[in-house]
Amino acid sequence: MRIETQRLTITTLDPGMAEAVRVNSLDEDNRRFVPDEVYESVEEAAETIDFLMGCYASGEGPQVYPVLLKDGTNIGYVQAVPVAEGAWEVGYHTAAPYTRRGYATEAVAAFLPVITARFGIREIQGVCLADNLASVKVLERCGFTKLYEGVGLYQGRERRICRYRWKRTSIEQ
Repeated sequence: MRIETQRLTITTLDPGMAEAVRVNSLDEDNRRFVPDEVYESVEEAAETIDFLMGCYASGEGPQVYPVLLKDGTNIGYVQAVPVAEGAWEVGYHTAAPYTRRGYATEAVAAFLPVITARFGIREIQGVCLADNLASVKVLERCGFTKLYEGVGLYQGRERRICRYRWKRTSIEQ
């Protein structure tokens, strides 16, 4: 996969990205909002990349794609994750030095039509903690509709969450 936007490239993972993936995972927001995606060592990041590259080949499991600046700097990722039979969830992270510049919104907006067409996904959900205002803004700016705000499971714990849905207007055959 390769998606080009004005400022970004969304592409496939490769083993040479392990250090950048590790560094990007260590910021405080990532530790707070998605602690299962924190990699303390390059080896741990490399094992995860290897697993995710296998998901590309099988078409099953999480579909995670790095987001790069045009100069090749890895600034985060976008992903589509199957969460139940026929249900998918979007995810994204922009490393702390690159936040508040609209990169997450740009990446998610470009990613959604491509990944949903590729997998025949009619709708995809977005779930975030209610106090994660940056993620709330990304989802809303990308055309998601809020379905629920209240207590729900998040990372295995009862937390105050927002649940959103994005629908494709058409599915390519």
